[in-house]
Amino acid sequence: MITKDALWIVAEFEGTRIAPVTLQLLTKARAIANGRTVAAVLLETPAQTGEETLAQYGPDEIIVAQDEAFQNASDRTQAEQLTALIKANQPNTILFGATPEGRSLAPRVQDQLETGLTADCLDFYYEQDLLVAVKPSYGDNVMCEIVCPDRRPQMASVRPNTFAAKKATGAARIERVDATAAADSACVMQKTAVKIAATTSLSGARKIIALGRGANKDAVIEGVRKVADKLGASVGVSRPLTDRPDFTAEQQIGQSGVTVSPDLILNLGISGAVQYQVGMSSSKLVISVNRDSKAPIMVQSDYVWTGDAAALVAALQDLL
Repeated sequence: MITKDALWIVAEFEGTRIAPVTLQLLTKARAIANGRTVAAVLLETPAQTGEETLAQYGPDEIIVAQDEAFQNASDRTQAEQLTALIKANQPNTILFGATPEGRSLAPRVQDQLETGLTADCLDFYYEQDLLVAVKPSYGDNVMCEIVCPDRRPQMASVRPNTFAAKKATGAARIERVDATAAADSACVMQKTAVKIAATTSLSGARKIIALGRGANKDAVIEGVRKVADKLGASVGVSRPLTDRPDFTAEQQIGQSGVTVSPDLILNLGISGAVQYQVGMSSSKLVISVNRDSKAPIMVQSDYVWTGDAAALVAALQDLL
Protein backbone atom coordinates (compact mmCIF):
# COMPACT_ATOMS: atom_id res chain seq x y z
CA MET A 1 0.00 0.00 0.00
CA ILE A 2 1.48 3.34 -1.08
CA THR A 3 1.45 5.90 1.72
CA LYS A 4 -0.72 8.99 1.22
CA ASP A 5 0.50 12.55 1.91
CA ALA A 6 4.14 11.53 1.35
CA LEU A 7 7.16 13.43 0.06
CA TRP A 8 8.03 12.06 -3.40
CA ILE A 9 11.34 12.29 -5.25
CA VAL A 10 11.03 11.58 -8.98
CA ALA A 11 14.07 9.45 -9.80
CA GLU A 12 16.03 10.02 -12.97
CA PHE A 13 18.49 7.90 -14.90
CA GLU A 14 21.76 9.32 -16.23
CA GLY A 15 22.82 6.81 -18.82
CA THR A 16 22.41 3.45 -17.07
CA ARG A 17 22.80 4.75 -13.50
CA ILE A 18 20.56 6.72 -11.17
CA ALA A 19 21.37 10.42 -11.58
CA PRO A 20 23.31 11.92 -8.65
CA VAL A 21 20.69 14.65 -8.21
CA THR A 22 18.12 11.99 -7.26
CA LEU A 23 20.33 10.71 -4.45
CA GLN A 24 21.05 14.26 -3.31
CA LEU A 25 17.33 15.01 -3.10
CA LEU A 26 16.66 11.82 -1.15
CA THR A 27 19.28 12.83 1.40
CA LYS A 28 17.78 16.32 1.82
CA ALA A 29 14.23 14.94 1.93
CA ARG A 30 15.15 12.60 4.79
CA ALA A 31 16.58 15.54 6.72
CA ILE A 32 13.41 17.66 6.53
CA ALA A 33 10.70 14.98 6.46
CA ASN A 34 9.95 15.19 10.20
CA GLY A 35 8.05 11.91 10.25
CA ARG A 36 6.59 12.23 6.75
CA THR A 37 7.11 9.22 4.46
CA VAL A 38 9.84 9.77 1.85
CA ALA A 39 9.25 7.88 -1.40
CA ALA A 40 11.31 7.58 -4.58
CA VAL A 41 9.29 7.19 -7.79
CA LEU A 42 10.94 5.25 -10.58
CA LEU A 43 9.86 4.72 -14.18
CA GLU A 44 12.09 2.02 -15.65
CA THR A 45 12.35 -0.83 -18.12
CA PRO A 46 12.59 -4.48 -16.94
CA ALA A 47 16.31 -4.42 -17.76
CA GLN A 48 16.98 -1.56 -15.35
CA THR A 49 17.45 -1.99 -11.60
CA GLY A 50 17.39 1.51 -10.22
CA GLU A 51 15.67 0.49 -6.99
CA GLU A 52 18.86 -1.22 -5.77
CA THR A 53 20.74 2.09 -5.82
CA LEU A 54 17.84 4.11 -4.44
CA ALA A 55 17.44 1.77 -1.45
CA GLN A 56 20.94 2.70 -0.25
CA TYR A 57 19.92 6.33 0.32
CA GLY A 58 17.15 5.83 2.82
CA PRO A 59 13.71 6.21 1.21
CA ASP A 60 10.84 4.67 3.17
CA GLU A 61 9.21 3.54 -0.09
CA ILE A 62 10.28 2.99 -3.67
CA ILE A 63 7.39 3.16 -6.13
CA VAL A 64 8.29 1.34 -9.34
CA ALA A 65 6.36 1.52 -12.59
CA GLN A 66 8.06 -0.87 -14.98
CA ASP A 67 7.39 -1.20 -18.69
CA GLU A 68 9.51 -1.91 -21.76
CA ALA A 69 7.90 1.13 -23.40
CA PHE A 70 9.83 3.47 -21.08
CA GLN A 71 12.96 2.69 -23.12
CA ASN A 72 11.77 5.06 -25.86
CA ALA A 73 9.06 6.99 -24.01
CA SER A 74 8.62 10.68 -24.70
CA ASP A 75 8.52 13.18 -21.86
CA ARG A 76 4.79 13.50 -22.49
CA THR A 77 4.27 9.77 -21.93
CA GLN A 78 6.33 9.81 -18.73
CA ALA A 79 4.45 12.89 -17.47
CA GLU A 80 1.11 11.13 -18.05
CA GLN A 81 2.33 8.10 -16.06
CA LEU A 82 3.50 10.30 -13.20
CA THR A 83 0.25 12.25 -13.20
CA ALA A 84 -1.77 9.03 -12.98
CA LEU A 85 0.33 7.85 -10.03
CA ILE A 86 -0.04 11.19 -8.27
CA LYS A 87 -3.80 11.34 -8.68
CA ALA A 88 -4.13 7.78 -7.38
CA ASN A 89 -1.89 8.22 -4.33
CA GLN A 90 -2.11 11.92 -3.40
CA PRO A 91 1.41 12.82 -2.24
CA ASN A 92 1.92 16.05 -0.33
CA THR A 93 5.07 17.13 -2.17
CA ILE A 94 6.90 16.16 -5.36
CA LEU A 95 10.53 17.07 -6.07
CA PHE A 96 12.37 16.87 -9.41
CA GLY A 97 15.99 17.50 -10.30
CA ALA A 98 16.37 20.74 -12.27
CA THR A 99 18.02 18.83 -15.10
CA PRO A 100 16.97 18.99 -18.76
CA GLU A 101 14.71 15.98 -18.13
CA GLY A 102 13.31 17.33 -14.87
CA ARG A 103 12.69 20.75 -16.37
CA SER A 104 10.67 19.08 -19.10
CA LEU A 105 8.68 16.66 -16.92
CA ALA A 106 7.84 18.92 -13.97
CA PRO A 107 5.84 21.61 -15.83
CA ARG A 108 3.97 18.95 -17.83
CA VAL A 109 2.88 17.28 -14.60
CA GLN A 110 2.10 20.63 -12.99
CA ASP A 111 -0.14 21.59 -15.90
CA GLN A 112 -2.15 18.38 -15.67
CA LEU A 113 -2.55 18.70 -11.88
CA GLU A 114 -3.24 22.47 -11.94
CA THR A 115 -0.98 23.06 -8.96
CA GLY A 116 2.09 25.22 -8.27
CA LEU A 117 5.71 24.58 -9.24
CA THR A 118 8.80 26.45 -8.03
CA ALA A 119 11.67 25.85 -10.46
CA ASP A 120 15.45 25.80 -9.98
CA CYS A 121 15.45 25.91 -6.17
CA LEU A 122 18.58 26.11 -4.03
CA ASP A 123 16.90 25.00 -0.80
CA PHE A 124 13.59 23.88 0.64
CA TYR A 125 12.13 23.18 4.06
CA TYR A 126 8.78 22.63 5.76
CA GLU A 127 6.82 24.99 7.97
CA GLN A 128 4.37 22.43 9.35
CA ASP A 129 2.58 21.18 6.20
CA LEU A 130 3.81 23.97 3.94
CA LEU A 131 6.84 23.49 1.69
CA VAL A 132 8.97 26.65 1.50
CA ALA A 133 11.02 26.63 -1.70
CA VAL A 134 14.02 28.99 -1.84
CA LYS A 135 15.32 30.30 -5.16
CA PRO A 136 17.21 33.32 -6.53
CA SER A 137 15.34 36.09 -8.31
CA TYR A 138 15.79 39.68 -9.53
CA GLY A 139 19.00 38.97 -11.39
CA ASP A 140 20.14 36.56 -8.67
CA ASN A 141 20.36 39.43 -6.18
CA VAL A 142 17.47 38.33 -3.97
CA MET A 143 16.64 34.92 -2.48
CA CYS A 144 12.88 34.38 -2.57
CA GLU A 145 10.86 32.00 -0.39
CA ILE A 146 7.91 30.67 -2.37
CA VAL A 147 4.97 28.64 -1.08
CA CYS A 148 1.87 27.00 -2.57
CA PRO A 149 -0.68 27.27 0.25
CA ASP A 150 -3.90 26.32 -1.54
CA ARG A 151 -3.07 23.45 -3.89
CA ARG A 152 -1.61 19.97 -3.50
CA PRO A 153 0.73 18.43 -4.31
CA GLN A 154 3.39 21.08 -3.76
CA MET A 155 6.04 20.84 -6.48
CA ALA A 156 9.60 22.05 -6.91
CA SER A 157 12.66 21.33 -9.04
CA VAL A 158 16.08 21.59 -7.40
CA ARG A 159 19.46 22.22 -8.99
CA PRO A 160 21.94 19.34 -9.06
CA ASN A 161 24.81 19.42 -6.54
CA THR A 162 22.94 21.76 -4.20
CA PHE A 163 23.08 19.05 -1.51
CA ALA A 164 25.47 16.20 -0.75
CA ALA A 165 24.23 12.62 -1.16
CA LYS A 166 24.70 10.38 1.89
CA LYS A 167 23.84 6.72 2.20
CA ALA A 168 21.51 5.63 5.00
CA THR A 169 20.61 2.41 6.77
CA GLY A 170 17.14 0.92 6.83
CA ALA A 171 15.04 -1.17 4.48
CA ALA A 172 12.94 0.52 1.82
CA ARG A 173 9.54 -0.96 1.03
CA ILE A 174 9.16 -1.52 -2.72
CA GLU A 175 5.73 -0.92 -4.20
CA ARG A 176 5.29 -2.09 -7.78
CA VAL A 177 2.51 -0.59 -9.87
CA ASP A 178 1.26 -1.16 -13.38
CA ALA A 179 2.29 1.30 -16.07
CA THR A 180 -0.88 2.96 -17.33
CA ALA A 181 0.27 5.59 -19.83
CA ALA A 182 0.00 4.64 -23.48
CA ALA A 183 2.97 5.25 -25.77
CA ASP A 184 2.88 8.62 -27.51
CA SER A 185 2.93 7.73 -31.20
CA ALA A 186 3.33 11.36 -32.22
CA CYS A 187 6.46 11.88 -30.16
CA VAL A 188 8.81 9.01 -29.43
CA MET A 189 12.34 9.70 -28.30
CA GLN A 190 14.83 7.25 -29.70
CA LYS A 191 17.28 6.75 -26.84
CA THR A 192 20.71 5.30 -27.44
CA ALA A 193 23.25 4.01 -24.97
CA VAL A 194 25.50 6.87 -23.96
CA LYS A 195 28.72 7.11 -22.03
CA ILE A 196 28.72 9.92 -19.50
CA ALA A 197 31.83 11.75 -20.63
CA ALA A 198 33.86 13.60 -18.03
CA THR A 199 34.67 16.30 -20.56
CA THR A 200 31.04 17.24 -21.27
CA SER A 201 29.02 16.83 -18.08
CA LEU A 202 29.38 19.30 -15.21
CA SER A 203 26.79 17.71 -12.95
CA GLY A 204 28.98 14.94 -11.54
CA ALA A 205 32.39 16.17 -12.70
CA ARG A 206 35.29 15.59 -10.31
CA LYS A 207 37.63 17.98 -12.16
CA ILE A 208 36.58 21.25 -13.78
CA ILE A 209 38.42 23.96 -15.69
CA ALA A 210 36.31 27.13 -15.59
CA LEU A 211 36.75 30.04 -17.98
CA GLY A 212 35.81 33.67 -17.42
CA ARG A 213 36.03 36.96 -19.25
CA GLY A 214 39.81 37.04 -18.83
CA ALA A 215 40.14 33.79 -20.78
CA ASN A 216 37.70 34.69 -23.54
CA LYS A 217 40.06 34.13 -26.46
CA ASP A 218 39.77 31.46 -29.13
CA ALA A 219 43.37 30.27 -28.69
CA VAL A 220 43.02 30.00 -24.91
CA ILE A 221 39.73 28.12 -25.17
CA GLU A 222 41.18 25.68 -27.70
CA GLY A 223 44.14 25.09 -25.39
CA VAL A 224 41.87 24.55 -22.39
CA ARG A 225 39.86 21.92 -24.26
CA LYS A 226 43.07 20.00 -25.00
CA VAL A 227 44.23 20.24 -21.38
CA ALA A 228 40.80 19.18 -20.12
CA ASP A 229 40.81 16.18 -22.43
CA LYS A 230 44.16 15.02 -21.08
CA LEU A 231 43.14 15.57 -17.46
CA GLY A 232 39.68 14.04 -17.84
CA ALA A 233 38.17 17.36 -16.76
CA SER A 234 34.96 19.14 -17.73
CA VAL A 235 34.92 22.71 -19.04
CA GLY A 236 32.66 25.26 -17.41
CA VAL A 237 32.23 29.00 -17.87
CA SER A 238 31.05 32.11 -16.08
CA ARG A 239 28.07 34.07 -17.39
CA PRO A 240 29.85 36.25 -20.04
CA LEU A 241 31.10 33.26 -22.02
CA THR A 242 27.62 31.80 -22.53
CA ASP A 243 27.21 34.46 -25.24
CA ARG A 244 29.72 32.51 -27.35
CA PRO A 245 28.27 29.98 -29.81
CA ASP A 246 30.59 27.23 -28.56
CA PHE A 247 29.26 27.26 -24.97
CA THR A 248 25.76 26.64 -23.65
CA ALA A 249 23.79 27.65 -20.58
CA GLU A 250 24.30 24.09 -19.26
CA GLN A 251 28.01 24.90 -18.92
CA GLN A 252 27.47 28.06 -16.87
CA ILE A 253 28.55 27.74 -13.25
CA GLY A 254 26.81 29.94 -10.73
CA GLN A 255 23.61 30.88 -9.00
CA SER A 256 21.73 31.19 -12.29
CA GLY A 257 23.52 28.19 -13.82
CA VAL A 258 24.87 24.87 -12.57
CA THR A 259 25.96 24.20 -8.99
CA VAL A 260 29.09 22.03 -8.90
CA SER A 261 31.10 20.30 -6.17
CA PRO A 262 34.23 18.86 -7.83
CA ASP A 263 37.38 17.61 -6.14
CA LEU A 264 39.29 20.24 -8.14
CA ILE A 265 38.27 23.42 -9.94
CA LEU A 266 40.74 25.60 -11.86
CA ASN A 267 39.38 29.12 -12.45
CA LEU A 268 40.94 30.97 -15.38
CA GLY A 269 40.24 34.68 -15.81
CA ILE A 270 37.24 34.66 -13.47
CA SER A 271 36.91 37.60 -11.10
CA GLY A 272 34.55 35.74 -8.77
CA ALA A 273 31.26 37.60 -8.44
CA VAL A 274 29.03 36.35 -5.63
CA GLN A 275 26.72 34.65 -8.12
CA TYR A 276 29.62 32.58 -9.48
CA GLN A 277 31.03 31.71 -6.08
CA VAL A 278 27.68 30.35 -4.90
CA GLY A 279 27.80 27.83 -7.75
CA MET A 280 31.23 26.42 -6.85
CA SER A 281 31.56 27.04 -3.11
CA SER A 282 31.43 23.29 -2.34
CA SER A 283 34.55 22.56 -4.41
CA LYS A 284 37.19 20.72 -2.40
CA LEU A 285 40.30 22.32 -3.97
CA VAL A 286 40.11 25.73 -5.66
CA ILE A 287 42.94 27.08 -7.83
CA SER A 288 42.52 30.48 -9.47
CA VAL A 289 44.45 32.51 -12.02
CA ASN A 290 43.74 36.20 -12.50
CA ARG A 291 45.68 39.32 -13.44
CA ASP A 292 44.12 41.12 -10.48
CA SER A 293 45.55 39.85 -7.22
CA LYS A 294 42.64 41.47 -5.37
CA ALA A 295 39.89 39.80 -7.39
CA PRO A 296 37.23 38.24 -5.10
CA ILE A 297 37.94 34.72 -6.39
CA MET A 298 41.52 34.92 -5.15
CA VAL A 299 40.40 35.32 -1.53
CA GLN A 300 38.23 32.21 -1.80
CA SER A 301 40.92 30.02 -3.38
CA ASP A 302 43.33 27.50 -1.88
CA TYR A 303 46.04 28.35 -4.41
CA VAL A 304 46.36 31.44 -6.61
CA TRP A 305 48.59 32.77 -9.35
CA THR A 306 48.55 36.40 -10.41
CA GLY A 307 49.09 36.46 -14.13
CA ASP A 308 47.69 35.84 -17.59
CA ALA A 309 45.46 32.81 -18.07
CA ALA A 310 46.82 32.32 -21.59
CA ALA A 311 50.34 31.88 -20.23
CA LEU A 312 49.24 29.25 -17.75
CA VAL A 313 47.27 27.31 -20.36
CA ALA A 314 50.32 27.31 -22.68
CA ALA A 315 52.51 26.03 -19.84
CA LEU A 316 50.03 23.27 -19.03
CA GLN A 317 49.98 22.18 -22.67
CA ASP A 318 53.76 21.91 -22.62
CA LEU A 319 53.68 19.86 -19.41
CA LEU A 320 50.97 17.52 -20.58
